Amino acid sequence: MIASFADPGQRTVQAPFGRALAALAEERPEIVGLSADLTKYTDMHVFRDAHPDRFFQFGMSEQVLLGAAAGLAEVGLRPFASTYSVFATRRAYDFLCLDIAEPRLPVTVVGGLPGLTTGYGPSHQATEDLAILRGCPNLTIVDPCDAVDLAQIVPALAALDGPSYLRLLRGAVPSVLDEYDYRFELGRAVAIRPGRDVLIVSTGLMTMRALAAARALEADHVDVAVLHVPTIKPLDVDTIVAEASSGGRLVLTAENHTVAGGLGEAVGAALALAGRAVRLGRIGLPDEFLAAGALPTLHDRYGLSTAAVVERVRQDLSGRAQRRGGESS
Repeated sequence: MIASFADPGQRTVQAPFGRALAALAEERPEIVGLSADLTKYTDMHVFRDAHPDRFFQFGMSEQVLLGAAAGLAEVGLRPFASTYSVFATRRAYDFLCLDIAEPRLPVTVVGGLPGLTTGYGPSHQATEDLAILRGCPNLTIVDPCDAVDLAQIVPALAALDGPSYLRLLRGAVPSVLDEYDYRFELGRAVAIRPGRDVLIVSTGLMTMRALAAARALEADHVDVAVLHVPTIKPLDVDTIVAEASSGGRLVLTAENHTVAGGLGEAVGAALALAGRAVRLGRIGLPDEFLAAGALPTLHDRYGLSTAAVVERVRQDLSGRAQRRGGESS
């Protein structure tokens, strides 16, 4: 049940992470790829096939995987270590934290199946990975929207002088940001689309859904702005606060992650600490273990589908109008 999360008719690119890493390794001989028995399922097989002498397979041993990545970085190599997000965070956190992050080693941990991108259920749905890792010092965290984002993020992380965690989108990944003249810059939020009525502050695949919802809401004469936040840590607080405080718009965050400890809480804290009185709504996964099943069904059930985002905006705008009507009567 590792299904594509692409909406029907969307353009997709096959294995953009693996392609970007393999291409970059042609110029960067110090780049090495590592896997924990999930080479095909993290698109690391593309790198393996292109550079077999620079690929290392560790089997189902995620703690060994991250410990070895740290050792390779210590001798001047630039490891990209791939496994599923649940295993990198729940099973091997101590190795990520103390072997990689504490000494600031240039290792990128590549986490597959982040959030709700599989129907396998709680054992493989990494719905809390951001909450776990946001508290880890020295660690850069990125959550790409699509294939365009991934292609630009890989070289940016390879140039980073320190550890990073990449929420991987694998397989047939949608390509949407090329329609918006998008450029990734580490640590920066990007205003993808302007809008006077609603602002959606989104990250990861939910930026894709926010853009699709914005187009659908044009039929309701609702103008939706989308602020994409690909870097979760360090967070671009200045841009987020400025955009969320501008124009008296309805503000919603949207993330493929539990509402506990992710982007929504980070944005809420940023606004509160800046002294901005903004009514904030959150689109995200509930603070519970999720069901298993078909991915489109799960996205509808838990509010991540485009249709669910559209309905949430409509409901919040209606509730806002009712509150204002009550205040004026």
